[in-house]
Amino acid sequence: MNLQELLQLGESYHQEFKETIDKSLVREICAFANASGGKVFIGVSDDGTIKGVNFDNNTRSRLQDSINHIEPQLRVSIDYQQSVIIITIPESKSKPHACSEGFFLRIGPNSQKLTRNQIIEFFQQEGLIHFDELINSRVNVDKHFSITKYNHFIELAKISPKLAPQEILQNLHCLNDKQQLTNAGALFFCDSIEFLILQAKIACVLFQGTENITILDRKDYRADLVNDIEDSIIFLRKHLNIAYKIEHIQREEILEIPEVALREAVINAVCHRNYFEKGANIVIAIFSDRVEISNPGGLPSGLSKESFGHKSVTRNPLIADLLHRIGYIEKIGTGIKRIKDAIAETSNCSVEFKIDEHWFSTIFYRNKLNNISSDISSDISSDISSDISSDIRSNQIIELLLKDNTLSAAKIATILNISSRGVEKHLARLKQDNVIIRQGSKKYGTWLVNTQKSIKR
Repeated sequence: MNLQELLQLGESYHQEFKETIDKSLVREICAFANASGGKVFIGVSDDGTIKGVNFDNNTRSRLQDSINHIEPQLRVSIDYQQSVIIITIPESKSKPHACSEGFFLRIGPNSQKLTRNQIIEFFQQEGLIHFDELINSRVNVDKHFSITKYNHFIELAKISPKLAPQEILQNLHCLNDKQQLTNAGALFFCDSIEFLILQAKIACVLFQGTENITILDRKDYRADLVNDIEDSIIFLRKHLNIAYKIEHIQREEILEIPEVALREAVINAVCHRNYFEKGANIVIAIFSDRVEISNPGGLPSGLSKESFGHKSVTRNPLIADLLHRIGYIEKIGTGIKRIKDAIAETSNCSVEFKIDEHWFSTIFYRNKLNNISSDISSDISSDISSDISSDIRSNQIIELLLKDNTLSAAKIATILNISSRGVEKHLARLKQDNVIIRQGSKKYGTWLVNTQKSIKR
């Protein structure tokens, strides 16, 4: 675009008009560099009329002097057309920039000075401050530190216990010289993070149907990160369909959504969530047609939607390093690929990643149970193929009763999304085969599962 066409666009997020070089120029340049870049036109009135300005040695000197007041140093492009000085400012890779008057940011068609809280938020958004590396002032090491969790960690990480815990924790960047734990240290080595980092909770919810209206089951996990990850996987296994592939006398459990994909999605949410956002938690939501694993915080600064899945930028590098040490992350930056590869190997589900400014979600779309049966039917003996769907349901009921022996037929029907009559039929068969025994009354009794018995065919 030529100069006239640019001026016709008017002042905007990327353009500023100035009639002369004044004290505000350095603020405008600074604001553009801290935002997405832009152009300053000197010698132009607010309505876009060219007034013109001389570009002699004195003007050059004043202009360069203004730019030199910006820290850190900033490279800009200066052009002179039709008596107008055009300063092109790129989006800086060395944010934030400041001048003698403070920090400025382009917001809409204006350059605004940032307040203290806005400066902190800006640093966080640009990834210049990492939550996991900050000291947690709420932690009392003597009161909150768990030697049991510490010992479990160094065992998983294969770290020699010969060194003192303080030395190992300092080498892991979880403890400073004043014996204060970082947020990462609190997340991994404290008994409970409920009152130390309120927003670190993982909320697991089972909904009835396809909408988040009726809650059938809910668990909030707020122990350490390792236990929270494992408990979340247990919750998912409890409420997802499990089929069985039987070859000879061996039985293999097949989760409708590959566990490796679910695990990677949960770990990804824990590792990459925005812990500065105190009003939101990681949410694992199970619906009849999908599973959504969502974490606050969109893509971290420096990672675009186009490069997502191909490049890696870690929002919480210390958390990622600690998870890598204990084998929860095979190689930093490979989680999304592992999810895609696991889903590609099955026809039982599909996956979608949804990203906006504030949230990142991994959505697994569930197929019907009979799809699982058809996928594995060719691999099982012909003498049981006709009964496989019934056996899958019966085994699912057994799994549920092993986890909660107080479940009623109606509750089982709701969880499995089948009729109560169908559940009663399966229960009757299982009782006839002595696989399950009812103890107590119909209303207040419990189920006893005979794990030594197999399903009679």
